[in-house]
Amino acid sequence: MKAIRVSEFGDADRLRLEEIEKPVPGPGQVLVRVMAAGVNPVDTYIRSGTHSVRPDLPYTPGKDAAGIIEAVGEGVAIPLGTRVYTADSLTGTYAEFCLCNEEQVHALGEGISFEQGAGIFVPYATAYRALFQKAQAKAGETVLIHGASGAVGIAAIQFARRAGLRVIGTAGSEAGIELIKNTGADFAFNHSAEGHLGEILGATDGSGVDIILEMLANENLEKDFGVLAKFGRIVVIGNRGSLEFTPRLAMAKDASIHGMVLFNASKEEMEQIYAAIAEGMDCGVIDPVVESQFRLEDAADAHRAVISRKALGKIVLIP
Repeated sequence: MKAIRVSEFGDADRLRLEEIEKPVPGPGQVLVRVMAAGVNPVDTYIRSGTHSVRPDLPYTPGKDAAGIIEAVGEGVAIPLGTRVYTADSLTGTYAEFCLCNEEQVHALGEGISFEQGAGIFVPYATAYRALFQKAQAKAGETVLIHGASGAVGIAAIQFARRAGLRVIGTAGSEAGIELIKNTGADFAFNHSAEGHLGEILGATDGSGVDIILEMLANENLEKDFGVLAKFGRIVVIGNRGSLEFTPRLAMAKDASIHGMVLFNASKEEMEQIYAAIAEGMDCGVIDPVVESQFRLEDAADAHRAVISRKALGKIVLIP
């Protein structure tokens, strides 16, 4: 089978298409025919060698995919041909097939395409964990989602609206602002424009937001306190550098700053996340937006795009 392989950490050119042996599922395992694989910023950090997760080399990247069950190992009762999305895998999802433990695959809603399904696990699990497990969001509160036009941001808007929160989103382009509005945000602002923080504060009548989901902490964290309400919570989801920080800003607001990595979630927390995703698919809340599709052999271009573009949804690979 064809798969993307990384033999050394580094830039996107380290992603190489190779022919490797198709895995065979053992007891408790399934083989998924990958119809689409999701590309996430975290994939680029792992590939570069800068992430806390450093897989043994060589490896195939990718945690998100959607496809069909091709084969099952002993003890697995999932019918062949079942449509699934993956929540991580044993062999990586940037491939024609991926091997998973049975608990790493979950039913894909009939109304969701494979391309959309490739954008479910990391974005929606991250959004749910940030909103409800870290920030403890409650109906009636106001959440500011920085970078809301990306896959995690879109997922957060959909979950937040479902939970009865007031949603403010930011994006870096007019197309992104339009997408945020269409997804259901109450307000949308251009975070590249001067004065946008004042506009956000104005949208809350000066009281500030209760929760901030921060996708680029090295750029925004210190500024966030200007729009954060007293006793507010900031959840750091993304970061690409360091910054000087004044702790008194957090003290003055009696604020909490939560760092999070999805893969630190406990088994019980992950079960809660999977249940929320299943419920969201059943009721039509989950509706991933696919920005663009790349061929598997163009994975390097997809990695460059997911970092350099102004996000407008999910980037996927098609084997």
